[in-house]
Amino acid sequence: MKCHRYKYKAWLQAEVFRSNQSFMKKCFTVLSLLLILINGEVFSQKKVWTLDECIFYAIDNNIQIKQQGLQTQYQKNALDLSKYKLLPTLNGSGSQNYSWGRSLDQTTYEYVKDQRVVSNNFYLGGSMTLFSGLQNYNSIKKYEYELLAGEQDLQNIRDNISLTVALNYLQILLNKELVSATNEQLQISLQQIEKTRKLVDAGSVALGNLLQIEAQAAQEEVQLVNMQNQLDISYLDITQLLELKTPEGFEVVVPGISIDSNEVIGESIDDIFQIALGTRPDIKGPELLLSAREYDLKVAKGGRSPKLSMNHSVTTGYSDLRKKILGLDPNSGDVIYGNYSFADQFSDNRSYQLGLSLSIPILNGWQVNKNIANSKLNIENSRYALDGAKKQLYKNIQQAYADASAALKKYTASGKAVKSMQESFRYTEQKFNVGLVTPVDYNASKTQLLKAQSDLAQSKYEYIFKTKVLDFYRGIPLSLTNQ
Repeated sequence: MKCHRYKYKAWLQAEVFRSNQSFMKKCFTVLSLLLILINGEVFSQKKVWTLDECIFYAIDNNIQIKQQGLQTQYQKNALDLSKYKLLPTLNGSGSQNYSWGRSLDQTTYEYVKDQRVVSNNFYLGGSMTLFSGLQNYNSIKKYEYELLAGEQDLQNIRDNISLTVALNYLQILLNKELVSATNEQLQISLQQIEKTRKLVDAGSVALGNLLQIEAQAAQEEVQLVNMQNQLDISYLDITQLLELKTPEGFEVVVPGISIDSNEVIGESIDDIFQIALGTRPDIKGPELLLSAREYDLKVAKGGRSPKLSMNHSVTTGYSDLRKKILGLDPNSGDVIYGNYSFADQFSDNRSYQLGLSLSIPILNGWQVNKNIANSKLNIENSRYALDGAKKQLYKNIQQAYADASAALKKYTASGKAVKSMQESFRYTEQKFNVGLVTPVDYNASKTQLLKAQSDLAQSKYEYIFKTKVLDFYRGIPLSLTNQ
């Protein structure tokens, strides 16, 4: 009996163990699935952005663009209102009045004393301008040009945002290269420290050489930290421009960029300027505003013209004092009166009116003349604004052209300098390894190489940005795919 109890107890423990093992497997499976989902979610939060995606996202989410869009909608509403002014006006009114005391009987036209009277009056009418010196037509044209100018202002803001995004994007690429170059120099220093330490242990070189190399590595490590901080700030700048909450998970595509040192800018400054005059919104906008101001002058001159308008109305009324004439008494010959209902009075008392009115301006405090004078001043000011926009555009193209040419020359020279400094550093490193060069000379050669690499990267991205600005003025969309 006792043996059976032992067997049963062992069987029970085995079942419990198998059950626990099965439960642990299930928990491990669920936990693995959760980890996979969490890792997938974290991975999905990291998005690699192209320049085109950054520009489109910034345009869709920028607050300034949204505000200008609202302003454009206001201008659209102003244009609609100017068109609706061509339609006739129509307004209605109704009133109910109570009076006590002496009243005029609308049926007998005799005064009645101590009578309470309830009356109603109804009106439906309006007016329509037939001619006003073409002011309405010119107002419509003015608002049309203002709306078109507003749309150009909106496009100009989009273009400026696109250029700013491109500049920040290229700044990230530049900082990435600077971080990479600085890190490579640091790794070379760390390798050189190991080599020098072995030589010091062997008694081949003095301990001071090792200390100087270690000091140089420490400086390069600080410089690497500074470069990484600049890279982080450039990420923060572009994410703020894109209205993203945080730069965490944000990464950019590093395109393959190559520059031909023999490359030249095709068009001249004047050629690019002529193309930009026909495409740039910062030029088309002032041109449209100038046209709007010219129509504004026509509106002001229309104030000297006579105004012809048509008036129309329908009126009716009701009074409980009024009685309806039913006929004559055949015996006495007196008039027989009966109840005059509201519906009958409403129908019988209707009257219609249609009239024309002509208004001729003679003297209105010189307001018309001053409006004309101010409109002429606005036209002159708009011409100055257009001339200023053209001059500023030419200066921008001129500056971008000069910067691009200078950056290309700097890039060519920096490329030659990097090749020379690489050979020089390789030679200096070999001599340093055998003790023929002091650590000071070795560190100086490394510093010169890093500076040449930094100058090459800066000139490359400066040239890319300035050429993209010139392409933008030529109507070519911003992109790095053609580099």
